[in-house]
Amino acid sequence: MKLLLIEDNPQLAHWLEQILKEHKFSVDIAADGEIADQVLRDENYDVVLLDLMLPKLGGKHVLRRLRERHNGVPVMILTASGSIDEKVECLGAGADDYLVKPFEIRELVARIKVLIRRQTPDKAAEIHCGDLVYDSNTRQFAVAGNTLALPAREHDVLEILILKQGKTVSKTALMKGIFSLSEEPSADAIEIYISRLRKKLESSSAAIMTLRGLGYLLKQKDE
Repeated sequence: MKLLLIEDNPQLAHWLEQILKEHKFSVDIAADGEIADQVLRDENYDVVLLDLMLPKLGGKHVLRRLRERHNGVPVMILTASGSIDEKVECLGAGADDYLVKPFEIRELVARIKVLIRRQTPDKAAEIHCGDLVYDSNTRQFAVAGNTLALPAREHDVLEILILKQGKTVSKTALMKGIFSLSEEPSADAIEIYISRLRKKLESSSAAIMTLRGLGYLLKQKDE
């Protein structure tokens, strides 16, 4: 899961980045509104965490521009203002959630998971592909009831594929989904992760198919 944190307080941004990474989220940071607006034009995210008081371009303007481009990425406002009027204004402008600082990190993570789950077709906590099961609450995989422990990158790749189950996911989309802006995307690395995942899914009824020139598809072997 890839998040964009738009926050101009460097200490708070760094703290949130580390905490969210511990919860298996990939995090990019934008320190002002103009940078955030440009990044949101070029990159795709699962959730955007948006502060309102930003330099160069305010959070509300970032949100309005995002929605004017018909970008439906879930946006959670993170702000020190508990004003009901401001909350109503932000929700009316297209925000999906609103959390007042200071907040409990457990509540933040829980709300992020809810926003992500809303994007899945059936909004279910568990997603099945044959005997492969993904629990969106714990973000864990299991095969035939047995926990499937995966390194972080492999986990991220399989997570993207199961959330897009039935749809072809391009190599470019996988690279954008698992590498942050500060990292160098690697197509070769994606091929390695896919190869390792296939070996770990050999006993499963789920399989990762390669569609030459298009990308990868997660589906049941007997389909």
